[in-house]
Amino acid sequence: MSTVPAFEWTELDDKAVAVSRVLAADAVENSGGGHAGTAMALAPAAYLLFQRLLRHDPSDPMWVGRDRFVLSCGHSSLTLYIQLFLSGYGLTMKDIASLRQWNSLTPAHPEYGRTAGVEMTTGPLGQGLATAVGMAMAARRQRGLLDPDTPAGESVFDHTVWVMAGDGDLEEGVTSEASSLAGHQRLGNLVVLYDDNRISMEGDTGIAFSEDVLARYAAYGWHTQRVTDINDVQTLNAALIAAREEIGRPSIIAVESIIGWPAPSLQGTARAHGSPLGADEVAGTKRLLGLPEDQSLYVPDEVLAHARQVAERGRELRAEWDVRFEKWSSRNPEGAALLDRLLARRLPASGVSGLPVFSNGKNIATRKASGEILNAIARSLPELWGGSADLGPSNFTGIHGADSFLPDVSGGSQYGLNLHFGVREHAMGAILNGMALYGFRAYGGTFLVFSDYMRPAVRLAAIMGLPVIYIWTHDSIGLGEDGPTHQPVEHIAALRAIPNLDVVRPADANETAIAWHTILERTDRPAGLLLSRQNLPVFDRTTFGGTQGVARGGYVLVEASAAAATPQVILIGTGSELQIAVAAAELLEAEGIPTRVVSMPCIEWFNEQDAAYRRSVLPPEVSARVSIEAGSAMGWREFVGECGEILSLDHYGASAPYEVLYEQYGLTVDRMVAAARNSLSRLCWEGKSVHE
Repeated sequence: MSTVPAFEWTELDDKAVAVSRVLAADAVENSGGGHAGTAMALAPAAYLLFQRLLRHDPSDPMWVGRDRFVLSCGHSSLTLYIQLFLSGYGLTMKDIASLRQWNSLTPAHPEYGRTAGVEMTTGPLGQGLATAVGMAMAARRQRGLLDPDTPAGESVFDHTVWVMAGDGDLEEGVTSEASSLAGHQRLGNLVVLYDDNRISMEGDTGIAFSEDVLARYAAYGWHTQRVTDINDVQTLNAALIAAREEIGRPSIIAVESIIGWPAPSLQGTARAHGSPLGADEVAGTKRLLGLPEDQSLYVPDEVLAHARQVAERGRELRAEWDVRFEKWSSRNPEGAALLDRLLARRLPASGVSGLPVFSNGKNIATRKASGEILNAIARSLPELWGGSADLGPSNFTGIHGADSFLPDVSGGSQYGLNLHFGVREHAMGAILNGMALYGFRAYGGTFLVFSDYMRPAVRLAAIMGLPVIYIWTHDSIGLGEDGPTHQPVEHIAALRAIPNLDVVRPADANETAIAWHTILERTDRPAGLLLSRQNLPVFDRTTFGGTQGVARGGYVLVEASAAAATPQVILIGTGSELQIAVAAAELLEAEGIPTRVVSMPCIEWFNEQDAAYRRSVLPPEVSARVSIEAGSAMGWREFVGECGEILSLDHYGASAPYEVLYEQYGLTVDRMVAAARNSLSRLCWEGKSVHE
C-alpha cells in the first residue's frame, strides 16, 4: 500500500463525508426508523469509492463498462442512497426524506429496478456478497464470450465488482459457501470491503463471533488486508487500489470502524445499529462535525457542487471507453449484436432451435430428457450457462464436449460452460442471481429436496424478476430407496407459495421439452423444473392431447368418450402421477363413466390464462374431480372443489423401491378410480367453480 501515492483530499471532501454522516442520522430520525449507525461509520469509504475509485457514470446507471457496487449490508441502505444523491443519480433530498415510505425511491433496503444505481436487491444478510461472486463469475464469462483474446485489463469488458459487507454478512453461511468458491475460481475482479465494527443488534459481536476473518479468507485463497481506521482515507485508498490491482485472486479488506461515529454517547454501541439516535444525539453529532444543529437534511451548496463533479469524471471515463467500445464493435459486429440481445434478455430471431421430439413407446426419466434438451439447444444459446451443486451426473446439467468453468491453473477453461458449484446449494442460488444480472440465462441443478437450502436466493430471484432456471430432480418418493431425508413431500407446495416463481412439473419427455422452451421465452421471473428420477412413459401424441398446451400450464390430455357432451369426472395430474390418471380414466371409461384427464404441469401458467380457457379445461359444471400428485395436498382444493378428492402425500416417505412406496401410500390406479367414484357420489355445488 505504501507504493500508492497520496491523493488530494480537500476540506470540501471532509465536509462531504460529514454531511453524509449527518444525512444518515437525519433521515432515520425523520422516518422514525432505520439504520443510521453503519451508514455514518461507512461514509468515508462510500464517499471515497464513489468519488475516486468506482468506474461509473451517473448519467447512465446501466453503462455496460461500469464497475458494479453491491451493498451487502442492505439494512444500511443510506450508505448507498446518500452517495447516489451526492453523485447525481437522480435522487433528490425529498427522496432521502422519504426513506422507508410508501412508493419512495428509498425503501428500507435497496431494491433492484426501483432506484437508479442499485445493482441488486439486498437486505437478507449474506445474499449481496454471495450474489457478487456470481457477478464476478459472469463478468469473466462475458469477457470470454465477447472478447477473450484481449490482454488482461485492456478489454472493454474488464471491470471490478465492489462489495460492502458487515459482520452479519460474514456470519451467514451463504457467504462462507460463496467465498470458498470465489477463492477456488480465483476471481480477481472481486473486492470486498468488510466493515469490522464489532457491533450487532445484540451488542458486541464477541458474544457470537470471535474467529479471525482474514485468516479464514486467506485459507479460501483470497488476498487480505486490514485498515485499522476507516477515517484514514489515504491508507484506505491505497488498500482499495491494491485490492483492485490484485487480479489473480479475490480481495477482502477488513476496515475497522466505529458504528455511529461521531455520535457523542451512542457511537460504538448497539443502540446506534437499528434505531433513531434521538434529537439530542443528532444535534450533538452535528455540533462535533461543525454543521448547523437547527437544520435537518441540510447539504451546503458548495458540498453538493463539489460532489457532483464526479459526473465529469464519469463522462470522461465513459468517453474513453466509448472509443474503445466502438473499435471493438466494428471488429466484432456479431459480438455486439449478441451483447445487445443478452442485455435485452431477448432470444435469437430464430427462437429456440434444435428442440428434440421424443418418440412414444419408450420410457425416459424427465431429468434425462431435460439433459438431452439442454444439450440440443445450448449451442444456439450462448447465454445458457450453468451447472450443478455436485450432482451433475444425476441432474444431467452438463454440456457435452464443453470445458468446465475453472481458472486455468485448475485444469479447465476460465471461460468454460460447465459450472461446478460443489455441495453449496445456497451459494449456487445466489450466484445464479449474479449471473442473471449480467443477462445470462443461468441454470443450476440439485435434488428437489435440497431446494430448501437455496430458498432465500430463489425468493430474491423472484423479487428481482430474474429469469433463473432451477433444475430440481428426484422430485418425489419416486426416487425410492434413499428414503425420507431425500424424498420431497412439502417442497412443491412450498415453492408454489413463492410469488413470481413458476413451478413446472412435466409428465413426460415431450412436456419437458415444451417446458424448457416456455421457460426460455419468459424473461421476467425464475422457474423451477421438477423432474423425475424414475423412467416415465412418453405419451403418444397422435392419441393424446398435443404438447402445445404445456405452455398454458394445463390442458386436456385425454378427452372423455366422444358420446359425452361433457365429462362426468375430471382427473388432474402432474409429473410422474399423470400416467396413473390416464390408466384410471381407461377403467372409468370401461365402466361407462366419461372421464377427462387434465395435465397440469404449471399452476402458475394455468392461472394466467383467461377465464374462457380455464373453463374449457375445467368446466365448472363438472364438479366430480380428482387430483393426484406425490406431495402435499396444499393448493389442490382450488382445482377439485369441495366435492373433489385429492390423492397426495402428507407425511414423510420411507426407504424402499418406488413401486412399493406408490402402492403402500395409495398413489395407485385403483385408489384413483375409487376416489372418482366417491366424488361422483357427492351432492356437489351447482355450476360454480373457483375458476368461473
